[in-house]
Amino acid sequence: MSLDPEDQKLVTLARSARARTGAAQGAAVRDGDGRTYVAASVALPSMQLSALQVAVAMAVCSGAPGLAAVVVLGEDPTDPAGEAAARDVAADVTVHHAGPDGSIL
Repeated sequence: MSLDPEDQKLVTLARSARARTGAAQGAAVRDGDGRTYVAASVALPSMQLSALQVAVAMAVCSGAPGLAAVVVLGEDPTDPAGEAAARDVAADVTVHHAGPDGSIL
């Protein structure tokens, strides 16, 4: 599957977040103004958040006017809770799932 250049940037950002932290997942979202938010999953004894949940929370806290596209990347890029959060912000958001190498699944 071929992505447009803006969505491919999200894949690159999600890969870098995952690689930098050694997390299970990386995620990147683009808001309606073209700003991006990048995150890795959080696995603490007292808190578990998916990368997409963190990225969506960052976008919302920054006043994002909706979401245009989302990438979730990892060995297992499924994230029903994170996708639900993204759809709370923008019901029609495009969600891409990618393997660790950045290939779209």
